[in-house]
Amino acid sequence: MPELPEVETIRRGLMRFIKGKKLVRTEVFCEKSFVGEPVYGKIVDIRRFGKALVIDLLGGFSLMIHLRMTGQLIFQGEERFAGGHPNENFVDRLPNKQTRVALYFDDGVLYFNDQRKFGFIKVLLTDDVEKDEFIRKLAKEPWEMSAEEFYEKLQRHKLALIKAVILDQTVVAGLGNIYADEALFLAGIHPAQRCGEIGCLEAERLLGAAREVMDKSIEAGGSTMATYVKADGTRGDYLESFAQVFHRQGKPCMRCGTKIVKIKVAGRGTHICPKCQVLKNELKEEND
Repeated sequence: MPELPEVETIRRGLMRFIKGKKLVRTEVFCEKSFVGEPVYGKIVDIRRFGKALVIDLLGGFSLMIHLRMTGQLIFQGEERFAGGHPNENFVDRLPNKQTRVALYFDDGVLYFNDQRKFGFIKVLLTDDVEKDEFIRKLAKEPWEMSAEEFYEKLQRHKLALIKAVILDQTVVAGLGNIYADEALFLAGIHPAQRCGEIGCLEAERLLGAAREVMDKSIEAGGSTMATYVKADGTRGDYLESFAQVFHRQGKPCMRCGTKIVKIKVAGRGTHICPKCQVLKNELKEEND
């Protein structure tokens, strides 16, 4: 699933490629993927709320886009820009059988592809965007939240596992599986630690780690991102350059040399260093 850094990278790319251009036609290939009646006009802004993109048009209408599991946005003009779930569509001829919606501009086309049809484009009044149920439920992002506020939120879920809680978009917006694993490793917290066992300083460390790993990923163009796609399908390099645990099972920890392992926490595949991330109750048993 495209995560916040990937969606932010898409937003920045679309600002370059479609801001100021005029949307002149919409072709809907899958009715489930487009909610509302097509709207047209000049693109005046592109915003992001968590993992949702909002394209604002002159005239008071907006398009909210959520990529969900397998969504992609691919702009084809003089240059090609693509982002989202990575596959051959980034460099393939479009539209194809996975194209759900095509937005036509005066000098290019923005294709919305979605293999599993979980994503959507939704037409909203610009004034109503922040009233939409999906956006209204979102918590603050790590950059917007204080350490004290984050700690208080964790304490409302004392018996829950920390990884499950930080993946909850109503607790903190934007963290997905990759960056949850990376932030927990950086903070030295086991993903199965109960929130009630996490202190103020640990919460502050975890919040800072979340900001750090996502900042690095945005700078790198995301973990599953192809930015200015050419024939070689160039992609973002966060996982290759910066990831310390995610998808590194069997490889040595960059801190201590212990092999990274993959476990399941709250039903999600989870990557940890068994030495750097120890459950507090296990540590207490060892010391008794």
